[in-house]
Amino acid sequence: MSISTAQDLLHFSYPAEFIPGARSAVSTCLRIQPTEKVTLITDELTLPIAAALAVELESLGCRWTPFVLEELAPRPLVDMPAAVLEDMETSEVSIFAVTVQQNELHSRMQMTDVVNRRKMRHAHMVNITPEIMCQGMRADFNLVDRLSQQVLDRVRRARRIRATTAAGTNIVAEMNPGYKWVKTSGIISTEKWGNLPGGECFTAPGEVNGTFVVDGVVGDWLCARYGLLATAPLTIEIAGNRIVSCSSTNKQLEKDFWAYTHTDENSDRVGEFAIGTNLGIERVIGNILQDEKFPGIHIAFGNPYGEHTGAQWSSTTHIDVVGLGFNIWLEFETGEEQIMRDGNFLIAA
Repeated sequence: MSISTAQDLLHFSYPAEFIPGARSAVSTCLRIQPTEKVTLITDELTLPIAAALAVELESLGCRWTPFVLEELAPRPLVDMPAAVLEDMETSEVSIFAVTVQQNELHSRMQMTDVVNRRKMRHAHMVNITPEIMCQGMRADFNLVDRLSQQVLDRVRRARRIRATTAAGTNIVAEMNPGYKWVKTSGIISTEKWGNLPGGECFTAPGEVNGTFVVDGVVGDWLCARYGLLATAPLTIEIAGNRIVSCSSTNKQLEKDFWAYTHTDENSDRVGEFAIGTNLGIERVIGNILQDEKFPGIHIAFGNPYGEHTGAQWSSTTHIDVVGLGFNIWLEFETGEEQIMRDGNFLIAA
Protein backbone atom coordinates (compact mmCIF):
# COMPACT_ATOMS: atom_id res chain seq x y z
CA MET A 1 0.00 0.00 0.00
CA SER A 2 1.40 3.39 -0.99
CA ILE A 3 1.38 5.98 1.78
CA SER A 4 1.51 9.35 0.04
CA THR A 5 -0.77 11.41 2.28
CA ALA A 6 -1.64 11.73 5.94
CA GLN A 7 -5.04 10.20 5.24
CA ASP A 8 -3.38 7.08 3.79
CA LEU A 9 -1.48 6.57 7.04
CA LEU A 10 -4.54 7.26 9.18
CA HIS A 11 -6.36 4.43 7.39
CA PHE A 12 -3.49 1.95 7.80
CA SER A 13 -4.43 -0.78 10.31
CA TYR A 14 -2.53 -1.39 13.55
CA PRO A 15 -3.12 -3.43 16.75
CA ALA A 16 -5.03 -1.76 19.55
CA GLU A 17 -2.17 -2.78 21.87
CA PHE A 18 -0.07 0.01 20.30
CA ILE A 19 -2.38 2.77 21.54
CA PRO A 20 -0.94 3.24 25.09
CA GLY A 21 2.64 3.42 23.78
CA ALA A 22 1.72 5.80 20.96
CA ARG A 23 -0.20 8.05 23.33
CA SER A 24 2.72 8.02 25.75
CA ALA A 25 5.11 9.07 22.96
CA VAL A 26 2.94 11.90 21.66
CA SER A 27 1.43 13.29 24.86
CA THR A 28 3.75 12.33 27.75
CA CYS A 29 7.20 12.17 26.18
CA LEU A 30 7.01 14.81 23.46
CA ARG A 31 4.18 16.86 24.98
CA ILE A 32 3.05 17.96 21.54
CA GLN A 33 0.67 20.91 21.47
CA PRO A 34 -2.22 21.46 19.00
CA THR A 35 -0.48 24.57 17.68
CA GLU A 36 2.71 22.72 16.71
CA LYS A 37 3.87 21.05 13.49
CA VAL A 38 5.36 17.54 13.45
CA THR A 39 7.50 15.68 10.90
CA LEU A 40 6.77 11.94 11.10
CA ILE A 41 9.39 9.75 9.38
CA THR A 42 8.83 6.03 8.95
CA ASP A 43 9.39 3.12 6.56
CA GLU A 44 7.45 0.18 5.16
CA LEU A 45 8.34 -2.24 7.96
CA THR A 46 7.28 0.20 10.67
CA LEU A 47 4.01 1.44 9.12
CA PRO A 48 1.68 -0.07 11.77
CA ILE A 49 3.53 1.75 14.56
CA ALA A 50 3.62 4.96 12.54
CA ALA A 51 -0.12 4.63 11.95
CA ALA A 52 -0.76 4.46 15.70
CA LEU A 53 1.39 7.55 16.19
CA ALA A 54 -0.45 9.31 13.36
CA VAL A 55 -3.84 8.70 14.96
CA GLU A 56 -2.60 10.27 18.20
CA LEU A 57 -1.22 13.27 16.30
CA GLU A 58 -4.48 13.69 14.45
CA SER A 59 -6.48 13.51 17.67
CA LEU A 60 -4.46 16.45 19.01
CA GLY A 61 -5.39 18.59 16.05
CA CYS A 62 -1.77 19.49 15.28
CA ARG A 63 -0.29 19.76 11.77
CA TRP A 64 1.85 16.79 10.78
CA THR A 65 3.53 15.51 7.63
CA PRO A 66 4.33 11.81 7.09
CA PHE A 67 7.24 10.47 5.07
CA VAL A 68 7.86 6.82 4.10
CA LEU A 69 11.53 6.47 3.24
CA GLU A 70 11.14 3.83 0.51
CA GLU A 71 8.91 6.21 -1.41
CA LEU A 72 11.65 8.86 -1.43
CA ALA A 73 14.96 7.03 -1.94
CA PRO A 74 16.54 3.56 -2.28
CA ARG A 75 17.49 1.73 0.93
CA PRO A 76 19.92 1.61 2.56
CA LEU A 77 19.93 5.40 2.54
CA VAL A 78 23.03 7.23 1.40
CA ASP A 79 21.57 10.55 2.51
CA MET A 80 18.40 11.57 4.31
CA PRO A 81 15.93 12.60 1.55
CA ALA A 82 15.88 16.36 0.99
CA ALA A 83 12.09 16.49 1.34
CA VAL A 84 12.38 15.20 4.93
CA LEU A 85 15.06 17.69 5.90
CA GLU A 86 13.15 20.56 4.29
CA ASP A 87 9.97 19.70 6.17
CA MET A 88 11.87 19.53 9.46
CA GLU A 89 12.94 23.14 8.94
CA THR A 90 9.36 24.24 9.64
CA SER A 91 8.52 21.76 12.42
CA GLU A 92 8.84 22.04 16.18
CA VAL A 93 8.83 18.24 16.63
CA SER A 94 10.08 15.24 14.65
CA ILE A 95 9.54 11.51 15.11
CA PHE A 96 11.80 8.93 13.48
CA ALA A 97 10.11 5.51 13.67
CA VAL A 98 12.17 3.41 11.26
CA THR A 99 13.76 -0.04 10.98
CA VAL A 100 17.27 1.00 10.01
CA GLN A 101 19.59 -0.78 7.62
CA GLN A 102 23.35 -1.24 7.54
CA ASN A 103 25.44 1.87 6.83
CA GLU A 104 22.58 4.36 7.29
CA LEU A 105 24.13 6.16 10.28
CA HIS A 106 25.26 9.07 8.08
CA SER A 107 21.70 9.79 6.98
CA ARG A 108 20.48 9.76 10.57
CA MET A 109 23.24 12.15 11.57
CA GLN A 110 22.07 14.53 8.82
CA MET A 111 18.63 14.44 10.40
CA THR A 112 19.87 15.00 13.96
CA ASP A 113 22.07 17.86 12.73
CA VAL A 114 18.83 19.69 11.85
CA VAL A 115 17.32 18.70 15.20
CA ASN A 116 20.32 20.03 17.13
CA ARG A 117 20.61 23.25 15.14
CA ARG A 118 16.93 24.08 15.45
CA LYS A 119 16.59 22.71 19.00
CA MET A 120 13.65 20.55 18.02
CA ARG A 121 12.00 17.99 20.27
CA HIS A 122 12.87 14.76 18.51
CA ALA A 123 11.82 11.17 19.28
CA HIS A 124 14.38 8.71 17.93
CA MET A 125 12.50 5.40 17.64
CA VAL A 126 15.15 3.44 15.74
CA ASN A 127 14.19 -0.21 15.21
CA ILE A 128 11.00 0.20 17.21
CA THR A 129 9.04 -3.07 17.24
CA PRO A 130 5.60 -4.27 18.35
CA GLU A 131 7.27 -5.85 21.39
CA ILE A 132 8.79 -2.52 22.44
CA MET A 133 5.50 -0.70 21.87
CA CYS A 134 3.92 -3.11 24.34
CA GLN A 135 6.80 -3.10 26.86
CA GLY A 136 9.26 -0.23 27.14
CA MET A 137 6.86 2.33 25.67
CA ARG A 138 4.33 1.48 28.40
CA ALA A 139 6.70 2.55 31.18
CA ASP A 140 5.65 5.28 33.59
CA PHE A 141 7.97 7.90 32.12
CA ASN A 142 7.27 10.37 34.91
CA LEU A 143 8.61 7.74 37.35
CA VAL A 144 11.55 7.03 35.06
CA ASP A 145 12.25 10.76 34.97
CA ARG A 146 12.30 11.01 38.76
CA LEU A 147 14.75 8.10 39.07
CA SER A 148 16.88 9.52 36.26
CA GLN A 149 17.07 12.83 38.09
CA GLN A 150 18.20 11.06 41.27
CA VAL A 151 20.94 9.35 39.27
CA LEU A 152 21.88 12.56 37.48
CA ASP A 153 22.25 14.52 40.71
CA ARG A 154 24.71 11.92 41.98
CA VAL A 155 26.80 11.18 38.89
CA ARG A 156 27.40 14.87 38.25
CA ARG A 157 29.31 14.96 41.56
CA ALA A 158 31.20 11.69 41.03
CA ARG A 159 34.82 11.76 39.98
CA ARG A 160 35.00 8.01 39.38
CA ILE A 161 32.50 5.19 38.74
CA ARG A 162 33.32 1.54 39.37
CA ALA A 163 31.23 -1.33 38.09
CA THR A 164 31.34 -5.12 38.27
CA THR A 165 29.13 -8.02 37.21
CA ALA A 166 29.06 -11.73 37.98
CA ALA A 167 29.87 -12.38 34.30
CA GLY A 168 33.27 -10.73 34.69
CA THR A 169 32.88 -7.02 34.01
CA ASN A 170 35.28 -4.97 36.11
CA ILE A 171 35.71 -1.40 34.90
CA VAL A 172 36.70 1.96 36.31
CA ALA A 173 35.55 5.12 34.57
CA GLU A 174 37.28 8.38 35.41
CA MET A 175 34.95 11.32 34.88
CA ASN A 176 36.00 14.46 33.02
CA PRO A 177 34.66 17.50 34.90
CA GLY A 178 34.65 19.40 31.61
CA TYR A 179 32.11 17.01 30.07
CA LYS A 180 28.39 17.19 30.77
CA TRP A 181 26.04 14.47 31.96
CA VAL A 182 22.76 14.36 30.03
CA LYS A 183 19.43 12.91 31.16
CA THR A 184 17.23 11.31 28.50
CA SER A 185 14.44 9.86 30.58
CA GLY A 186 11.77 9.74 27.90
CA ILE A 187 10.57 13.23 28.74
CA ILE A 188 11.98 14.99 25.66
CA SER A 189 12.95 18.65 25.65
CA THR A 190 14.74 21.05 23.32
CA GLU A 191 17.92 20.49 25.34
CA LYS A 192 18.50 16.99 23.95
CA TRP A 193 16.63 14.83 21.50
CA GLY A 194 15.87 11.43 22.96
CA ASN A 195 15.42 7.80 22.08
CA LEU A 196 12.04 6.28 22.79
CA PRO A 197 11.61 4.35 24.91
CA GLY A 198 13.76 6.60 27.09
CA GLY A 199 15.53 6.03 30.37
CA GLU A 200 19.23 6.78 30.76
CA CYS A 201 21.83 9.27 31.96
CA PHE A 202 24.99 9.50 29.85
CA THR A 203 28.22 11.40 29.42
CA ALA A 204 31.48 11.12 27.55
CA PRO A 205 33.93 9.66 30.10
CA GLY A 206 37.37 10.98 30.78
CA GLU A 207 38.96 7.54 30.64
CA VAL A 208 37.70 3.96 31.00
CA ASN A 209 39.90 1.00 31.89
CA GLY A 210 39.14 -2.65 32.54
CA THR A 211 37.05 -5.51 31.24
CA PHE A 212 33.50 -5.15 29.93
CA VAL A 213 31.56 -8.38 29.34
CA VAL A 214 28.70 -7.90 26.89
CA ASP A 215 26.20 -10.57 27.94
CA GLY A 216 23.25 -8.41 26.87
CA VAL A 217 23.44 -7.04 23.32
CA VAL A 218 25.59 -5.01 20.94
CA GLY A 219 24.19 -2.08 18.97
CA ASP A 220 23.64 -0.78 15.45
CA TRP A 221 23.09 -3.39 12.74
CA LEU A 222 24.98 -6.05 14.73
CA CYS A 223 22.08 -6.15 17.19
CA ALA A 224 19.63 -7.57 14.65
CA ARG A 225 22.23 -10.02 13.36
CA TYR A 226 23.40 -11.44 16.71
CA GLY A 227 20.55 -10.78 19.16
CA LEU A 228 20.95 -11.82 22.80
CA LEU A 229 24.51 -12.72 23.79
CA ALA A 230 23.94 -14.65 27.02
CA THR A 231 25.24 -17.90 25.54
CA ALA A 232 28.14 -16.31 23.65
CA PRO A 233 29.19 -13.08 25.42
CA LEU A 234 31.62 -10.63 23.90
CA THR A 235 34.50 -9.71 26.23
CA ILE A 236 36.12 -6.34 25.58
CA GLU A 237 39.42 -5.27 27.13
CA ILE A 238 39.75 -1.49 27.44
CA ALA A 239 42.89 0.50 28.28
CA GLY A 240 43.31 4.24 28.07
CA ASN A 241 39.72 4.54 26.82
CA ARG A 242 40.36 2.39 23.76
CA ILE A 243 39.69 -1.22 22.83
CA VAL A 244 42.75 -3.39 23.27
CA SER A 245 41.11 -6.69 22.34
CA CYS A 246 37.76 -8.44 22.08
CA SER A 247 36.89 -12.10 22.20
CA SER A 248 33.87 -14.37 21.91
CA THR A 249 33.13 -17.98 21.12
CA ASN A 250 31.11 -16.49 18.24
CA LYS A 251 34.05 -15.65 16.00
CA GLN A 252 31.94 -13.89 13.37
CA LEU A 253 30.57 -11.53 16.04
CA GLU A 254 34.11 -10.92 17.22
CA LYS A 255 35.23 -10.16 13.66
CA ASP A 256 32.29 -7.88 12.85
CA PHE A 257 32.58 -5.95 16.11
CA TRP A 258 36.32 -5.45 15.66
CA ALA A 259 35.82 -4.22 12.08
CA TYR A 260 33.04 -1.84 13.12
CA THR A 261 35.11 -0.35 15.94
CA HIS A 262 38.06 0.23 13.62
CA THR A 263 36.23 2.18 10.93
CA ASP A 264 38.00 5.44 11.73
CA GLU A 265 40.64 6.68 14.16
CA ASN A 266 38.15 7.10 17.02
CA SER A 267 35.76 4.21 16.39
CA ASP A 268 37.50 2.18 19.13
CA ARG A 269 37.36 5.00 21.69
CA VAL A 270 34.80 5.00 24.52
CA GLY A 271 32.54 7.90 23.59
CA GLU A 272 29.63 7.21 25.92
CA PHE A 273 29.27 6.00 29.48
CA ALA A 274 25.64 5.55 30.51
CA ILE A 275 23.35 4.25 33.23
CA GLY A 276 19.99 2.83 32.13
CA THR A 277 17.00 3.87 34.24
CA ASN A 278 13.84 2.51 32.59
CA LEU A 279 12.12 0.58 35.39
CA GLY A 280 9.43 -0.62 33.00
CA ILE A 281 11.91 -2.92 31.21
CA GLU A 282 12.10 -6.34 32.82
CA ARG A 283 14.65 -8.01 30.53
CA VAL A 284 16.77 -7.47 27.43
CA ILE A 285 15.04 -8.51 24.22
CA GLY A 286 17.75 -8.21 21.57
CA ASN A 287 16.85 -4.69 20.44
CA ILE A 288 19.31 -1.93 21.35
CA LEU A 289 16.67 0.80 21.29
CA GLN A 290 15.07 -0.68 24.39
CA ASP A 291 17.91 -2.74 25.82
CA GLU A 292 20.28 0.21 26.38
CA LYS A 293 17.64 1.63 28.77
CA PHE A 294 17.67 -1.57 30.86
CA PRO A 295 18.76 -0.73 34.44
CA GLY A 296 22.54 -1.04 34.55
CA ILE A 297 25.50 0.27 32.57
CA HIS A 298 26.09 0.44 28.88
CA ILE A 299 28.99 2.06 27.09
CA ALA A 300 29.43 3.00 23.45
CA PHE A 301 32.48 3.25 21.24
CA GLY A 302 32.76 6.10 18.74
CA ASN A 303 30.80 9.35 18.48
CA PRO A 304 30.70 11.01 21.96
CA TYR A 305 27.74 13.28 21.09
CA GLY A 306 30.03 16.22 21.68
CA GLU A 307 27.32 18.74 20.92
CA HIS A 308 25.71 17.63 24.20
CA THR A 309 28.57 16.24 26.31
CA GLY A 310 31.20 18.79 25.35
CA ALA A 311 33.72 16.21 24.12
CA GLN A 312 36.03 17.78 21.55
CA TRP A 313 36.63 14.75 19.35
CA SER A 314 34.36 12.91 16.91
CA SER A 315 33.79 9.67 15.03
CA THR A 316 31.64 8.55 12.11
CA THR A 317 30.47 5.48 14.08
CA HIS A 318 28.71 4.77 17.38
CA ILE A 319 28.01 1.30 18.77
CA ASP A 320 26.55 0.50 22.19
CA VAL A 321 27.28 -2.58 24.29
CA VAL A 322 25.02 -3.70 27.14
CA GLY A 323 25.89 -5.84 30.14
CA LEU A 324 23.66 -7.36 32.83
CA GLY A 325 23.43 -7.58 36.61
CA PHE A 326 25.59 -4.61 37.60
CA ASN A 327 27.04 -3.48 40.88
CA ILE A 328 27.77 0.25 40.64
CA TRP A 329 29.73 2.51 43.00
CA LEU A 330 30.10 6.26 42.70
CA GLU A 331 33.25 7.77 44.19
CA PHE A 332 33.11 11.37 45.43
CA GLU A 333 35.62 13.67 47.06
CA THR A 334 34.05 12.84 50.42
CA GLY A 335 33.40 9.12 50.08
CA GLU A 336 31.61 6.43 48.11
CA GLU A 337 28.02 5.38 47.44
CA GLN A 338 26.73 2.15 45.92
CA ILE A 339 23.69 2.89 43.78
CA MET A 340 23.05 -0.57 42.29
CA ARG A 341 23.43 -4.14 43.52
CA ASP A 342 22.96 -7.13 41.22
CA GLY A 343 21.04 -4.99 38.74
CA ASN A 344 18.70 -3.39 41.28
CA PHE A 345 18.80 0.31 42.11
CA LEU A 346 19.44 1.18 45.74
CA ILE A 347 18.08 4.71 45.35
CA ALA A 348 14.37 5.53 45.33
CA ALA A 349 12.48 7.31 42.59
